[in-house]
Amino acid sequence: MKVKIEKKSILDIDADLIIVNLFKGVKAPGGVTGIVDKAYKNIISDFVIKQEKFEGKYGSIYQLPLPKEGKRIFIAGLGEQKDFTYSKIRDLTAKIIRTCSLLKGVKKVVTILHGAGIGGMCPELCAQMITEGAISGTYAFDKYKTEKKDNNIKEFIIAETDNTKYKKAKQGVETGTVIAEAVNRARDLINESSQYLYPETLAKYAVENSGVKTTVYNKAQIKKMGMNAFLAVGQGSVHEPKFIHMEYKPEKKAKRKIAIVGKGITFDAGGLDLKPPSSMLTMRDDMSGAAAVICTMRAISELKPDVEVHALVAACENMPSGSAYKPGDVIIAKTGRSIEIDNTDAEGRVTLADALAYAEELNVDEIIDIATLTGACMVALGTVASGIMGNNEDKIKEFIKTADITGERYWQLPMFEEYGDTLKSDIADTKNTGGRMGGASAAGIFLSKFIKNTPWLHLDIAGTAFLDSANSEGIKGATGIGVRSLIKYITK
Repeated sequence: MKVKIEKKSILDIDADLIIVNLFKGVKAPGGVTGIVDKAYKNIISDFVIKQEKFEGKYGSIYQLPLPKEGKRIFIAGLGEQKDFTYSKIRDLTAKIIRTCSLLKGVKKVVTILHGAGIGGMCPELCAQMITEGAISGTYAFDKYKTEKKDNNIKEFIIAETDNTKYKKAKQGVETGTVIAEAVNRARDLINESSQYLYPETLAKYAVENSGVKTTVYNKAQIKKMGMNAFLAVGQGSVHEPKFIHMEYKPEKKAKRKIAIVGKGITFDAGGLDLKPPSSMLTMRDDMSGAAAVICTMRAISELKPDVEVHALVAACENMPSGSAYKPGDVIIAKTGRSIEIDNTDAEGRVTLADALAYAEELNVDEIIDIATLTGACMVALGTVASGIMGNNEDKIKEFIKTADITGERYWQLPMFEEYGDTLKSDIADTKNTGGRMGGASAAGIFLSKFIKNTPWLHLDIAGTAFLDSANSEGIKGATGIGVRSLIKYITK
């Protein structure tokens, strides 16, 4: 489905379905909704509002068939104007598009620019959110199903007659398309079976689809770089680990230099500390951080910000076998710091230790890692928010604020020194885990030991990367979390 914008009245576009809106409590529609109302003999004000008592509650949709014209009108409730946000535009559009896709004969849909009228919101961001919602709302991972999901909607059009708003909204559609497609690519990668997606194939995907210069290091090269911690995690698998380095450099002088590091465990069985079957079932999602940074790079290559970006993935499987690393093993990481393996299922932080050290060697201005790292974060924050920690308070606040615009929520977790007490080892510099209590913060403390001077943020997306039931955008399964916030933070 293609999303586009046309500089026409909504009534001049030949479409099967027209989408207008109402804020809660509005009795006499204004703006474009008012124009449509008058064109159809006050059917919205006299019938939908007065007789049907449609109140404009957020997320409500009134479906109005027009038999004579062979069209339909959807009146979407925006809720209270003071509570209306850009993220709600995305979520509402996703809901609308899913509803539209169930209707026979609806191939062409036209909508007004929600929020940019009496709502007074930025036309570019409104158009971006509509586009993201429309593309996200039609997503389906049906690669292995004999019956594919048939999205009957071929065109989704935003109508806008004001020239200034049109120009801004046109840019919003272009940006929204890039971002939404990046999110959906990430969702495809995460939803893909680990039977087909393992370190070698993930690396191949990055080379062919990231849109930027990509270097893939093999096992011998990884060993030569001193990444013993990373190699230890992957040594139990028949699949060779791969270290992926993607690099984007702007044509102009870069304003700043950022490294984004994604956890790339393509399947996590827990190693010799084997997970129970129920916990292992969706562990193909343990490379959600890797998917986020790979697909973010594709978007960056298209949006072309004046920022130098390096994306890094230490890709491997964590499997049990005769060659697997063991509890009690002591591993020397790339920094020279020794790690006692307390639990082989706390493997993500062990791979990230070497990846973060590599990132710091690039002399970047800041490092952001994103990882499905701890069940403790999932317990603490559920599926609503991701955890965030780091060594720079200003950048933590900046990232949270920036991500909030995209609809991705992050909640700061503490990194008090006491959390590190559980990581103390009698035989090494640190243990890789210290128990269940305060596990997310302890993991953050562990990672911080492998960063020397660079500002660093850690995003724990364990609870938000993969959902058992649909969220406000209607997403079930892989969410592609992190893509929108990383893009926004990099391009701001």
